[in-house]
Amino acid sequence: MESCVAAITLLMFSPILLAIGLAVFLENGLPILFLQTRVGRNGQLFRMVKIRTMRSGANGSGITISGDCRVTRVGRVLRKFKLDELPQLWNVVRGQMSLVGPRPEVPEFVDLSEPVWRSVLRVRPGITDPVSVAYRDEEKLLAKANDAVRFYREIVLPDKLARTLGYLENRSLWGDVLVIVQTIRCAAFPQQFESKRAETIRLGDPR
Repeated sequence: MESCVAAITLLMFSPILLAIGLAVFLENGLPILFLQTRVGRNGQLFRMVKIRTMRSGANGSGITISGDCRVTRVGRVLRKFKLDELPQLWNVVRGQMSLVGPRPEVPEFVDLSEPVWRSVLRVRPGITDPVSVAYRDEEKLLAKANDAVRFYREIVLPDKLARTLGYLENRSLWGDVLVIVQTIRCAAFPQQFESKRAETIRLGDPR
């Protein structure tokens, strides 16, 4: 069922995706798509598809912070409105992801020996989930840290995992529908949801 919904949605958004692809190409050439290895259900690796938002050939940290010089002008707009995430509908069509579920992490931050990770990875990862909505302004949060990677690994990620477990324990179809609605609202009106994360949760910056 999810695969059919994803396929129909992908077809509906195909004109927008073509326009986005043209904008990416005109600013920074090829490639238009960005494939990144992520950890999926039961620890299986897969290639997640996104629209490329960084300069072609740009290297650096796997963590992206607000103001990252690697991000192109078009990329900043795409990231703000989460349009770069649309190609992940293809991952849903292929059965690698769900519409709603824990966001897939890159391998360097996943420790399969930890029970919390084994619990989270019992289900397919998703395009969005309640934690993604809560961390809508994550890049701005990371930009305030002295060491963004360490801050993410030691502070942000444990909080995400704890919240994900809470979501999975109380997961429901209606709840997932509400998550999709909230995600669309966040993407369409990002200004209404920015800068609330730091105000609602005290996250210490490790020194």
